[in-house]
Amino acid sequence: MIEATKWGELDDGREVELFTLTGADGFQVKITNYGGIITSILAPDKDKTPGEVTLGYDEFESYTDETPYFGCITGRCCNRIGKAEFTLNGNTYKLAANNGNNHLHGGVKGFDKVLWDAAVEGDSLVMKYSSPDGEEGYPGNLQVTVTYSIEDGTGIKIEYHAVTDADTPVNLTNHAYFNLAGSGNVLNHKMEIPASRITFADEESIPNGDILPVEGTPMDFRRATPIGQRIGADYNLLHWARGYDCNWIIDKEMGEYGLAATLTDPASGRILEVLTTQPGLLFYSGNYLDDTIASRDGGKLEKHSGLCLETEHFPNSPNIPAFPSVILKPGQEYNHTTVYRFSC
Repeated sequence: MIEATKWGELDDGREVELFTLTGADGFQVKITNYGGIITSILAPDKDKTPGEVTLGYDEFESYTDETPYFGCITGRCCNRIGKAEFTLNGNTYKLAANNGNNHLHGGVKGFDKVLWDAAVEGDSLVMKYSSPDGEEGYPGNLQVTVTYSIEDGTGIKIEYHAVTDADTPVNLTNHAYFNLAGSGNVLNHKMEIPASRITFADEESIPNGDILPVEGTPMDFRRATPIGQRIGADYNLLHWARGYDCNWIIDKEMGEYGLAATLTDPASGRILEVLTTQPGLLFYSGNYLDDTIASRDGGKLEKHSGLCLETEHFPNSPNIPAFPSVILKPGQEYNHTTVYRFSC
């Protein structure tokens, strides 16, 4: 069941809507057509009591201020592109440098800050956006469709689709912050990532193409491990990012749908499984959430109040020929499916 309500209004008078998707056992997801943002997820705990498990706000106006990409669609290219530029077909494209010297999550006005056309189609919420040629520096007119639906009662399924009229990089994801306990930090959550390799990233979180094994490092989550157990280890990638902010290469075939992560909160009993067709998982442990960012109730968030599990192609892919390509060509289709599945 999906219910739609008016949630706000943009300065130009366009209406912002909020959609409520209801599943089983009190499972509920709220999504707005502003930025395709997942504003709320209620998931049952071991006592079957639903509770909030994602960071966000209850009022639309809070999302018009600067936020750390709470729950949104990020694109055209999620994550970072080094030096805010890439070369394609002999042409160099300059992008907005909105993260130091680099380009982050689609630029100054990425897909997270636009109003999507939304419609309820059966049991699905379908959102569409037409990104014009040159928007944020990207070439080609890109037509994007993102479809949300409840799967198996307590999961949220997100299907991404795009077509273009000119070669362009496309790498879409959702940027929800999860906290399965509903409050406090996530350092006691246990993380498991079926990945034996990561992409190296420098002090600015930019991959250079190097691939590193996780064996014998704090990045090895092939067995369930408390997030806080090794987050302070003497390891460059952790030191540079103030915690985890890295791309894991999932141990599965390219394009294969499979498990990318399992997150468990021992206190509440909640479990989150992330399944995807994407080759990479960006695990970010909310290392900068203490930078004067307000919580849902208006208080100040603490560091590691939530974490992101972003399914995607690898960061800086347009500049690394050895990485799986993110270039979409006319006549091709971009398709990507991710499911966030909750249980106890």
